[in-house]
Order: sequence, then structure tokens, then C-alpha cells
Amino acid sequence: MSTKQKAKKKPASFGDVARSALSVTSDVSLAEIDPSSTPGYTGDKASGTKDLAVVAGELSELQERFFAASRAGAQQKVLLILQGMDTSGKGGIVRHVVGAVDPQGVKHYAFKAPTPAEKRHDFLWRVNKQLPGAGQIGVFDRSHYEDVLIHKVRGLSPAEEIERRYGAINDFEAELVQQGTTIIKVMLHISKDEQGARLAERLEREDKFWKFNPGDIDERELWEAYMGAYESAIERTHTDAAPWFVIPADRKWYARLAVATLLQQALKGINPQWPAADFDVKEQKRRLAAS
Repeated sequence: MSTKQKAKKKPASFGDVARSALSVTSDVSLAEIDPSSTPGYTGDKASGTKDLAVVAGELSELQERFFAASRAGAQQKVLLILQGMDTSGKGGIVRHVVGAVDPQGVKHYAFKAPTPAEKRHDFLWRVNKQLPGAGQIGVFDRSHYEDVLIHKVRGLSPAEEIERRYGAINDFEAELVQQGTTIIKVMLHISKDEQGARLAERLEREDKFWKFNPGDIDERELWEAYMGAYESAIERTHTDAAPWFVIPADRKWYARLAVATLLQQALKGINPQWPAADFDVKEQKRRLAAS
């Protein structure tokens, strides 16, 4: 062996493996994904919390560059789609991950049941109105996927209409990507037991009452049907342009770290650049010194 020792290979970071660890195939089986697991991450809650702080700091700097680049004409956008059963942690992602960046560069929208006016249009009509602009990170807390998930479980639309919507979603997302949008589709995969514990906590604490909706129990009774609907939606809309990521969500700290890392890696891939000065820097320094 040479006297110059070869440098030891650095272990892969979570950022290096997050996409591959969390990506799924079109024939995903949610029953085979442990909601309490931490794919691609070998640390515990304490290290995960520290790593999230680091990633959040990097994410903040990347987002500022991303927003600034748009002021010089860059047209890229990012759209983070958060789906999951009630209590799966969508709100926590918005607060602890998206909340780490400058709010002026974020467009957040939480989709509720469509209004009578919205029902008079195609299901994607209201979604188009909430898309992020250049330099923005769009965040959908629930999304157009509700129009295939709930409709399939509750029988609100015939099977042929749901099939049409799968195709419409694929065309819609492919067009967004072609126009410069990076799409990150996340299904927060919580276990039924963990959901029960989180709902129970909401009923025990006065400061959580406002989060509780009796309808959540109605939906919980259709758990298996929802899991099947999610599998169908992922199967029909998992594409190269807009792939799905299934994130185990029983451990809140892990889910937040995973989403933050996916968002960080997406912005790194875009590699936004600070805009060059459109003025003579030396001249302005001279003027400032003389003022």
C-alpha cells in the first residue's frame, strides 16, 4: 500500500439517500411500509432534531437564492403536495419545515371541500388558481388528489370519472413540470393506532379541542378503503415527471426531516444563483463613502 493512505469513504448522508429511500414504485403496497420506520436514516430523535435544524438552515439560504433569482428572470417554481390521513402531520410540516423559510417566497393553500361555485368547474380549476409563481415554493395541504381519494372511497363520482381524473392529473402535472415546476408529492403514512392516539390526545387537551373534528372518526372507520384509494392513486399518477414519496409518519421528527430533505435536495438540483448587480458596484461604494 502506498505511504499516502487512501481517504476513507465518507458514509452517505440522509440527503444522499432520501429520494431513493422514500421513492415508491407504481405497485406500492402501504401494508408493507412500516409507519414507524425511518428509511435511509440511522439516527434517533435527538440526532434527527439536530439534523433538521441544519437542513432548515440550508433550506432557508437556498430558498432566498431561489426567490432572488426569480427577480432576475428565473422561472422555476416548486410545488410541495402534502397528502395523508387526518393527524398524519401535514400541519406540522408546514410549521416546522416550510416555516423555516421566508414567507414572502411561499404560497400555501389548504384545500377544503369545494364550494358550490367551484363545483361548477372541472376539479382542477380551483387548483390552477393556487399554483406558485416564479421563485415561490407552493405548498398544498391536501390537493387535487382529494378529488380521487374521497370520491373513490365515498362513491361521490362514478368509476369512469375517477379514471378520467387520474389521466387529467398526469397531464396537468406533466405540463407544470414542462413549464418549470418541480413537484414533490408526499404521502404521510401514519398507522391507524398512532392516529387513534393523536385523536385521543386532542380529546384530552383543551388546547387541542379546536383541532378535533368528529368527522375524523367517520373517515377513520373507512381506513382500509382509504389505504386502497391511496394505492390506486399512487399507481395511476406515479410518473417520472412527478413521482410519489411515501414517508412513514408515526415519528413526527422523522417525517419532518424527510420532507425538509426532499425540499432541500429539490432546490439544490435547481441550483439557483444570486442575481448579478445591474449597477457599477465600485461606483456605488464610492458614492456611499462620499455621502
